[in-house]
Amino acid sequence: MASRTDAQNRSDPIESLASRFTATRHLSLDLVAPLSDADASAQSMPDASPAKWHLAHTTWFFETFVLRDHVPDYCLFDERYPFLFNSYYEAEGPRHARPHRGLLTRPALDEIRIWRAHVDAAVCAALPALPPAGHKLVELGIQHEQQHQELLLTDIKHLFAQNPLGPAVWEPPIASEVAQFSAMKWVKGGEGVVPVGHRDDGFAFDCEGPRHPALLAPHALASRPVSNGEWQEFIADGGYRTPSLWLSDGWAWVQGEAIDAPAYWDGDRQFTLSGWQAIGPAAPVTHVSFFEADAFASWAGARLPTEFEWEAAAAAFDPHGGQQLDVAGPVHPAAVADDAVLQQMFGSVWEWTGSAYRPYPGFRAAPGAVGEYNGKFMSGQFVLRGGSCATPRGHLRASYRNFFYPHQRWQFTGVRLAKDL
Repeated sequence: MASRTDAQNRSDPIESLASRFTATRHLSLDLVAPLSDADASAQSMPDASPAKWHLAHTTWFFETFVLRDHVPDYCLFDERYPFLFNSYYEAEGPRHARPHRGLLTRPALDEIRIWRAHVDAAVCAALPALPPAGHKLVELGIQHEQQHQELLLTDIKHLFAQNPLGPAVWEPPIASEVAQFSAMKWVKGGEGVVPVGHRDDGFAFDCEGPRHPALLAPHALASRPVSNGEWQEFIADGGYRTPSLWLSDGWAWVQGEAIDAPAYWDGDRQFTLSGWQAIGPAAPVTHVSFFEADAFASWAGARLPTEFEWEAAAAAFDPHGGQQLDVAGPVHPAAVADDAVLQQMFGSVWEWTGSAYRPYPGFRAAPGAVGEYNGKFMSGQFVLRGGSCATPRGHLRASYRNFFYPHQRWQFTGVRLAKDL
């Protein structure tokens, strides 16, 4: 049989899926390559997980939902691993408690790597014969692992920040000249009835649909995210000491946790994955909670955008552009020279919205265990949009909905202001 051309290979959906699967799995290993077994086993707080656990959980996902369920006669690599590395899937039975993941000193990091290689080979071998449902689960697994790559980075950062030595995962990037960041401007947004939600043209998580109409009142969005320098002005003006700026729960959080700056700030320096670095005034502020974002917006005489205001504006932009994760290496939001009317809509920092994470009209969770992926978390959380410098490139869409509890800030979360017109 004659060999196919490169163009034909690229057009083969199975080969494309296999290529993206392999690239995603390799990136996860690259991200943990600088870590020791001890680095990869420790857990700094209940919200975070050890790097080793991220590698193992994403492997469990493929082994369980693809190989176990769709490959006849597949035998689990180790029958003890599902209990250790299931996250929150009640349909998959009991599991090791999340706050105690850091106690799993065994299996060792190298044993997890061996398991990953075994599962990777089995998935690649099975791909041509998998039914369409199996291919969809491989795609879901790729997207799931990309989410965990971002979590892995932010969890490592939180862990290393607890160390008085201030260790760096990667050397800092070579300093480059950045144009003076532009003054914040107001850009009029769309209004009236607009379609929102996923268009059914490619992958999306179930919480991104169904597509439906939303009513937008006259409003404007800030031309760029809030900067570190502007946040320093907020601090200097007593922003963390003025209760009238804060929601009641937010003020209780500030008082109870003695919050007086974004996470990882210490005076004029901040902790990064490259260790302690000077705070760049032009860079987008990051590691702020919903409570802080809302208080800053009140101080600035503005508000947070709704998720549909944000989505309607972002639809015109390339979701694969901006500062996003391409390879293992230094990761931190940076100031950029950007002449777009709306700047840094994708990448850099996740932008808090004022919208609660709730289902869209007509939402139905998928049947089975994978239906637990998003729907069961639609309570008490707020939506973030746009991705961050730690989001793998190719993972985002205008309809993408991230969500966290209002006090959480260990992710690369930032702020874009909005106001009514």
